Amino acid sequence: MSQIQRPEFFELHNGSKANLPFSDTEYEIRLGKLRALMAGNNVEAMLLTSMHNIAYYSGFLYCSFGRPYACVVTAERCVTISANIDGGQPWRRCYGDNLIYTDWKRNNYWRAVKTVLGNSRSVGIEGDHMTLASSQVMAEMLDGVETRDLCQSIMGLRMFKSAEEIELIKGGARTADIGGEAIRDAIRVGTREIDVAMAGRDAMEIEISRAYPHSEVRDSWVWFQSGLNTDGAHNPVTTRQLEAGDILSLNTFPMISGYYTALERTLFVGEPDAASLKIWQANVDAHELGISLIRAGATCSGICAEINRFFADLDLLQYRSFGYGHSFGVLSHYYGREAGLELREDIDTVLEPGMVVSMEPMLTLPEGLPGAGGYREHDILVIGEDGVENITGFPFGPEHNIIAL
Repeated sequence: MSQIQRPEFFELHNGSKANLPFSDTEYEIRLGKLRALMAGNNVEAMLLTSMHNIAYYSGFLYCSFGRPYACVVTAERCVTISANIDGGQPWRRCYGDNLIYTDWKRNNYWRAVKTVLGNSRSVGIEGDHMTLASSQVMAEMLDGVETRDLCQSIMGLRMFKSAEEIELIKGGARTADIGGEAIRDAIRVGTREIDVAMAGRDAMEIEISRAYPHSEVRDSWVWFQSGLNTDGAHNPVTTRQLEAGDILSLNTFPMISGYYTALERTLFVGEPDAASLKIWQANVDAHELGISLIRAGATCSGICAEINRFFADLDLLQYRSFGYGHSFGVLSHYYGREAGLELREDIDTVLEPGMVVSMEPMLTLPEGLPGAGGYREHDILVIGEDGVENITGFPFGPEHNIIAL
């Protein structure tokens, strides 16, 4: 019986290229900036391995399922490296070329990477994404190649959004508002959290399918929390049934081609008690203060300090849960983050035109205290040359978000 010759890697141009989330010009501009960064750091090639950076520079958002992926950028080429299980989809949905590695032999991924690197002897990597195990294999397979961690510098490039990016982010914010309206309409005493969450998710996916018909419809989600479950911003949805007097957290997260946006609001089922109303209003006031502080020239830590003083004066600072905001772009709850643009005490980044940030104060009072629960509001703001634009439309505060029984 003859043996089948199984390649270590191969190309598969199956079908034709898909419509990507951005224009060819946009990807060329991004790659040009990356190549300038590479030249400035004396590296001949860049090995991108994270979902967010591969998507940012090629348009391809991979599904790992335990397999490694890459985008190798050289002075002349941009090549995604994908697993055979994905077929021709990575080539169809990437800007540039694609090389598929097979599972027949261990480390075929690295053999594919090596063939694209060619004679490159200095390679940039994402040190915050590469594991110890993958670093060890890389050293063995790419013997003699010098690596340099450029993850922080690449993050700095992503923090400034182009006009095309901002347009997509605005579409995401509008979609988040649509999900919020569907959630508010679904809130009833006796309804489960999961049922309300599904109403919001379905509304967003319908809108994404309408407004972005060429995108991959994937990964949009809702965290809708009630009562005790509001104490954590990222608490999962449960089957708890809503009760009269419940505090609620509405959180919609549409995902469009890897771009995450968010809407977060506090609501109540029926009139809140006086203690709850007082905490809610304090958080709303902090939210409005924070929005007023976001402008070009302000620092992340400076904004944080101002809101901290506000809460401290009300003796509420001890109930603050996390930072007051973060950047937007290619990010998600399971990949990506632009940690250099978060509104926290330890981040001194200066806000500049082209940045997009949220304002999202949260207070959490534990059970047993008057006004117990988690209170959170969230708006997205685009910093421009001539001012700041709030692109979130869903209203916040007691005047709008008390659901009549």
